[in-house]
Amino acid sequence: MKQIGQQHGQQAAAHINGSIAFYEDFFKRNTSKSWSEVQEIAKQFLPYLEKSWPAYLEEMRGIADGAKVEYETILALNVRTEIGFGLLNDGCTAFAWKTKSGSFIAQNWDWEGQQKGNIVVAKIAQEGKPTIHMMTEGGIIGKIGMNSAGVGVTLNAIRAKGISFDKLPCHLALRTALESTSLQDARVKLNKAGVGSACHIQVADVETGNIGFECTASDQVELEMQNGINTHSNHLTVSHSGIEDKLMLKDSPFRLDRVRELLAGLGPEPTIDQLKDVLKDDKNSPCAINRSPTEKSTIQTLFSIVMDLQKGYASVKMGKPTETGEEVELRP
Repeated sequence: MKQIGQQHGQQAAAHINGSIAFYEDFFKRNTSKSWSEVQEIAKQFLPYLEKSWPAYLEEMRGIADGAKVEYETILALNVRTEIGFGLLNDGCTAFAWKTKSGSFIAQNWDWEGQQKGNIVVAKIAQEGKPTIHMMTEGGIIGKIGMNSAGVGVTLNAIRAKGISFDKLPCHLALRTALESTSLQDARVKLNKAGVGSACHIQVADVETGNIGFECTASDQVELEMQNGINTHSNHLTVSHSGIEDKLMLKDSPFRLDRVRELLAGLGPEPTIDQLKDVLKDDKNSPCAINRSPTEKSTIQTLFSIVMDLQKGYASVKMGKPTETGEEVELRP
């Protein structure tokens, strides 16, 4: 695992240093926490991770060695959602669809425009585990993508206060799902470990279909597919005892209704191009599925991804899907 991390650190050193600079400034602006305070919070995860997930820590040490940065800094990047206590305003719209002949999972990843240059395409091959091909941020070992077993994963951030230091941090939960051989395998792992902060993790595979895991620091609820479809944006859609949803993006309910409307308008066997078009939707712009920055916020769509799990590939469009830009294909 350390060797995997070292390669990440060496090959993406500029992106990692960019991520560090971005999040140091971000936490200072949004939580009034210095970077040293952020690192101290991150270290509270160490007892649990050292006991239950030591391989992930070894990979983080490798990243730190390869990029020549402090290990605590890489740890902080990987638990950045938890450190913010739900103040990290990623805005994303995601869906999954199991049809008779295929299985798709897709999303727009919306985040601060300053982080665009620090996005990394990572391919991870491990003995005895599926190969992972994912979109992530420099220094973070788990995020959005698919694996060679036909499992795909997406993420929606949710603002709900609370943090649990004896559960898997959100981005490590994504990595765990990406190391799974099936939806059921991921389901067992995520339900056993739990997730340390509020988020929505959507997992799909070729055979079974898809499940949404709507998580808070205290519990998680499985969202079963309806007519093969699961959808989510950036708010809690079911009740969680004692948890208040801060609705970090007021347009989140609109985007959820809109993506459901668009999917309902497609036939029973959508093409990948039709699903890409869903992610291009500009209704309610700038706060649309295809998000643009506003006077008050630089949050915008930084990439869109549609995974065809049956055919074993993902189509990624960097930047807004309606604009010209680099296109990437994932094939784990």
